[in-house]
Amino acid sequence: MKSDIEIARSIELVKIKQIAREYGIPTEEISNYGRYIAKVPETLIDEERVKQSNLILVTAITPTKAGIGKTTVSIGLALGLNKIGKKAICALREPSLGPCFGMKGGAAGGGYAQVLPMDKINLHFTGDFHAVTSAHNMIAALLDNYMYQNKDNGFALKEVLWNRVLDVNDRGLRYIVTGLGGKTNGITRESSFDITPASEIMAILCLAVDEDDLRRRIENILLGFTVDNKPFTVKDLGVAGAIAVLLKDAVSPNMVQTTEHTPAFVHGGPFANIAHGCNSILATKLAMTFGDYAVTEAGFGADLGAEKFYNIKCRKAGLQPKLTVIVATAQGLKMHGGVELDKIKEPNLEGLKEGVKNLDKHIDNLHSFGQTVVVAFNRYANDTDEEVDFVRRHCEEMGIGFAVNNAFMEGGDGAVELANLVVDTIGRNPSKPLVYTYEEGDSVEEKVEKVAGKLYGARQVLFSPAAQKKLRMIKELGYTHFPICIAKTQYSFSTDPKLYGVAEGFNFGVRDIVINAGAEMLVIVAGEIMRMPGLPKEPQALHIDIVNGEIEGLS
Repeated sequence: MKSDIEIARSIELVKIKQIAREYGIPTEEISNYGRYIAKVPETLIDEERVKQSNLILVTAITPTKAGIGKTTVSIGLALGLNKIGKKAICALREPSLGPCFGMKGGAAGGGYAQVLPMDKINLHFTGDFHAVTSAHNMIAALLDNYMYQNKDNGFALKEVLWNRVLDVNDRGLRYIVTGLGGKTNGITRESSFDITPASEIMAILCLAVDEDDLRRRIENILLGFTVDNKPFTVKDLGVAGAIAVLLKDAVSPNMVQTTEHTPAFVHGGPFANIAHGCNSILATKLAMTFGDYAVTEAGFGADLGAEKFYNIKCRKAGLQPKLTVIVATAQGLKMHGGVELDKIKEPNLEGLKEGVKNLDKHIDNLHSFGQTVVVAFNRYANDTDEEVDFVRRHCEEMGIGFAVNNAFMEGGDGAVELANLVVDTIGRNPSKPLVYTYEEGDSVEEKVEKVAGKLYGARQVLFSPAAQKKLRMIKELGYTHFPICIAKTQYSFSTDPKLYGVAEGFNFGVRDIVINAGAEMLVIVAGEIMRMPGLPKEPQALHIDIVNGEIEGLS
């Protein structure tokens, strides 16, 4: 079979305005970025249409390092829905350059279920990530300059909370010292870098409902504390307008096309292991405005992405998904069944039988939100019929809908079974109101304990001295009503990335809490998770190149 990028190049793209026209998107309102990419203004969102649309979340079991293929299934489902005569649009996150050149090589789907032009989407796209990076670092530079210029006037911050970001995996930037050298180089202090998807500006971009809300949230960003213990914000710095200007174009969602020339909104890119893991509210609502079915995904396993989708995004945006699709693979299930990682591609029915416990736990968690759930089995070439049939029977015994997804190999035709299952299930099951894991009025400790205990299986939550200090600070600032965003490993329910399957009875250690006053959420940093990833021993950058004028190595 051709590689992803070979398939992408083999498809003759349609001009984006033609696709917009076919889906009733006013072409005079959109701004082209070349022939095949456009910015669509958020002013086209129609809240009445949003209420009538069928929102579908695609999530997954706890992934392997190679992933589960959730984005491919999301795109494939949208293609399958269109194949059976439904008007469907997908809403996805933008890929980050960090994992693109690190572990993954790209994140625009795969095979015959991709969003195109995949090379541009995977690389610089419309510059949204650069705008977020620039806006974040502009605040850092302006803050450093303010402290430097006003130090002789007695101004000082006893604690600076704002660091810098960069959209690369660079472990050498996790902890740094700035301002070294002569006194004209600024104030010497310890600092750090996060990856751009973990930026609070990224979260703000994805959670803002319009330009006014964007600016309000930027003003509220907490930068640090003065020597007399007063919070110092971007509003105090007086530069919210300038930062909003940097984000003016980035706030409008991007529209591209799938491999079968249907529209897709790709906008925002927070990771789900270190951020809230969902594309922008604006992109989702645009997909719901112009599609009778809107398919969106949330990063990594359901313990991370889906939990944050419900408890943060849906709570804040008033969204009500009609159905959740959970993606499973034979390889992932065998990994959770105790099969050695180098053997999960080999047939192993006993390992699969043990591994479905991970799937069952995720389904139970999704049911706790009041969600109707179906399983999409993302099939690979080396999966046996016996393995597929076992998972199908297992789901049938649980009363859970099951369908095989072959969109990677067959495009929309390979997702017709899944599309029919989704439509039939939504038709048979009236939408239920979301049930949140915690209430806004709960204490921060209670919120963490409810997520860690009910969804992860933790015995108790242990807060480090640094986290306890932040808890006191949060209470004093009046931020306890914010939802929580837990940053932890994506490879386990626990904080131990090697504890596969279903972890139970473990201690859940909270190392730190990052206050995102602008994004209006609290990032709970658990275990050894790093907000600046490192590169693997063999990064994908070794395989990315230009050959005869064509990009190779993206996937």
